[in-house]
Amino acid sequence: MTTVDLEIGGMTCASCAMRIEKKLNRLDGVTATVNYATEKAKVTAPAGYDLSAIVAEVEKTGYTAVLPTPKNSPEDDGDAVGSRDMELLSLRNRLIGSIVLAIPVIAMAMVPALQFTYWQWASLALAAPVILWAAWPFHKAAWTNLRHGAATMDTLVSLGVGAAFLWSLYALFLGTAGEPGMTHGFELAIAPSDGAGNIYLEVAAGVTMFVLAGRYFEKRSKRQAGAALRALLELGAKDVAVLRGGTETRIPVESLSVGDEFVVRPGEKVATDGVVVTGSSAIDASMLTGESVPVEVGVGDAVAGATVNSGGRLVIRATRVGSDTQLARIAQLVEDAQSGKAEIQRLADRVSGIFVPIVIATAVATLGFWLGGGFPVTAGMTAAVAVLIIACPCALGLATPTALLVGTGRGAQLGILIKGPEVLESTRKVDTIVLDKTGTVTTGKMTLLDVVVDDSTTREELLRLAGALEDASEHPVAQAIAKGATQQVGDLPTPESFESIQGLGVQGVVDGHAVVVGRESLLADWSEYLPADLAEAKAQAEGEGKTVVAVGWDGQARGILVVADQIKPTSAAAVAQLTALGLTPVLLTGDNRTVAEQVAAAVGVTQVIAEVMPQDKADVIARLQAEGKVVAMVGDGVNDAPALAQADLGLAMGTGTDVAIEAADITLVRGDLSSAADAIRLSRRTLGTIKTNLFWAFGYNVAAIPLAALGLLNPMLAGAAMAFSSVFVVGNSLRLRSFASRTADPQVPAPTGRVARTLQDA
Repeated sequence: MTTVDLEIGGMTCASCAMRIEKKLNRLDGVTATVNYATEKAKVTAPAGYDLSAIVAEVEKTGYTAVLPTPKNSPEDDGDAVGSRDMELLSLRNRLIGSIVLAIPVIAMAMVPALQFTYWQWASLALAAPVILWAAWPFHKAAWTNLRHGAATMDTLVSLGVGAAFLWSLYALFLGTAGEPGMTHGFELAIAPSDGAGNIYLEVAAGVTMFVLAGRYFEKRSKRQAGAALRALLELGAKDVAVLRGGTETRIPVESLSVGDEFVVRPGEKVATDGVVVTGSSAIDASMLTGESVPVEVGVGDAVAGATVNSGGRLVIRATRVGSDTQLARIAQLVEDAQSGKAEIQRLADRVSGIFVPIVIATAVATLGFWLGGGFPVTAGMTAAVAVLIIACPCALGLATPTALLVGTGRGAQLGILIKGPEVLESTRKVDTIVLDKTGTVTTGKMTLLDVVVDDSTTREELLRLAGALEDASEHPVAQAIAKGATQQVGDLPTPESFESIQGLGVQGVVDGHAVVVGRESLLADWSEYLPADLAEAKAQAEGEGKTVVAVGWDGQARGILVVADQIKPTSAAAVAQLTALGLTPVLLTGDNRTVAEQVAAAVGVTQVIAEVMPQDKADVIARLQAEGKVVAMVGDGVNDAPALAQADLGLAMGTGTDVAIEAADITLVRGDLSSAADAIRLSRRTLGTIKTNLFWAFGYNVAAIPLAALGLLNPMLAGAAMAFSSVFVVGNSLRLRSFASRTADPQVPAPTGRVARTLQDA
């Protein structure tokens, strides 16, 4: 069997994806899953199967399908992305044009004071481009669906807009609506009328404008679905210093081959997966793994591409390149998890497949009933058009986007970015929340927590001497000690000499003292041994999962420094809030079990999954889902991206990596775990608002259509009723502006950098 991803074009709602999926699954030996959110179809077929037949089958359904170009190819970076950008730009232009032209039309129709002598003809001039040009995607999709015997929301929009426009043309040119001085007032009383004196251009233009707004914001959200993969590709090194013939030569990373040896200096990224041939150093893998503690590596140790060399010069032999690297595999995991995510069927799309044919049949039956009863043709047409207009899905089109825009706008004010309506469905069902430890529950940065000294020295003296020596080191643990020492004792002296012992610590002369800072074994090499009380304190700290650095000078061990990744002050309160929402918290980390259990106990988490390799985190999420749990995941590292995509609901810390943020469904700008509880509450409330809107929108149609069919609603009154339903939906959505955060710390720092730009875009 072979698996291929097809780029699908032309889908406008979830029912489109269902139709394509059904068509493809009817082919012999073919299994397909179509994802409306990512606009892709994952197709599995027998090896050697003619893929052009699959593409042709999609095209027969009325959509387009193309085979994806290889990653990193010029075509992938240009044509595919460019076509999606052009589609979004076209939709944006139509929306802007409809707003500019439709608002005056609506204002003139609703405010009699604005109705000058020939206002109806001005309305026609303004509304015609909206109905014929801005609404063209709806008309085109409706025609395509008609040719294939299907009906969607596009069909209903096109019918409602078209009926209102055509009847307005009839009233203007053949009726009395075109006469000078015609006014358009609201009359709640039912009065017999042939409808020839009323126009409904504001209905047609308004429906187009509102539905276009919802379609644009949906399309823009989907356009960002592939950003995580692009961010992953940007994460790796761009060029590398390869050793050939004993000489360093700079070449692009793409030209690197398995077996090549390359040089990585301090501060540089490791170009690809490999094995250390020469040198030793500390490798900062936080960019890739999210874990804060650097890893000591030496000759024979494996290193991953995209990690950063924090210490000495390394020579590495490449073992995996291109798509085989750990970074590339994580990218593939993200793509697989995204394409395999179940599509959420929107209520409006589900009902429209039945609703649209019923409305059309009702309108035709209404016309036939009136004509069969001997009534004038104009009276029958008035009733039929009233049915179509009263059923025009303005409220349906507003139900989701208005609640989503208000809810996400309020979320942005609180530092919560919700990516789309599909996210909201997940929050209702979630029962388990998996918390990444480093950078989520903890700060993700090493911090000096404690200083223990013997009787022969003082705390200040130990911090001065050890801090001065560590300040000359680039190691993250050393920098944490130096920073803590500076904060507690002020300026540090400059070492008279300094030497770094890779993997053990540092030594040198400070203020005339021969100082040694590092592992206990390094002090032992200088015959400096920890006394019983310091050894006991060291054992206790290490038992709690903390890092301990020993300090000695002038032939005697003087004390220890305790360093650890500190728990965020709001994490315990956040876990309590999540539990109160009915969620079961689970701590997930690559750290050892002792460290994980200590952190879990401190914040009130009872379930711990520790010592998990970065590439296995998504498997842990999948295993929990297989047990019947609906899982939310909170993380911040690149290694969390596949898990965030795999989870039913992904929440990324805004202080984390771009990849995690792009792969998640919700971004927590503040980097505060308590905002995760706010995000879930806001999402659930927004979802409830959407469902209330949809309920009343459908209920209004169900109640109003029989009245229109019986002639109790003329089209003008039907348009007014439809406008009222829209006002109700918008008003209900605006109630979300009152949502308040329950974050323990009310002082919310202003976001900066990339997150600030994201907020500005939102």
